[in-house]
Amino acid sequence: MTDQRFTIRCAVYLFLVKDNKLFLQRRKNTGWEDGKYGVPAGHLEINETVSQAMAREAKEEAGIEIDIKNLTLVHTMHRKSNFDYIDLFFITKEWIGEPMSAEKGKADDAQWFSINDFPENTLSHVKVAFENYKNNIRFSEFGF
Repeated sequence: MTDQRFTIRCAVYLFLVKDNKLFLQRRKNTGWEDGKYGVPAGHLEINETVSQAMAREAKEEAGIEIDIKNLTLVHTMHRKSNFDYIDLFFITKEWIGEPMSAEKGKADDAQWFSINDFPENTLSHVKVAFENYKNNIRFSEFGF
């Protein structure tokens, strides 16, 4: 047994849904899963709440302003990737601005897709989390 404690990373994800469509961005030049679609997301930073992280990532990646009071946590996932992650999936029904690819060079497509027909090259854990959200499943484990 070791004295070193296990650490885990935390990421936040934002489901933007409008007219039965989900906003997705295709990753480019990120170094991880490039060419696949995902939702605005990112890592929790030091001295930041998860709600603050989600608002920051919404602005950085999608160019929209969100009020953290309008965020609802809809799914939590323990995910095994290169590292262990706790992924927190939020939804908001209110935002200011039109979602777009706001991070220069990190996405080469951004558009709305039917919530029932995502592109085949969508990140698999995002697909699972969204299906779980639609089915009111609040927790899952992925990649183990």
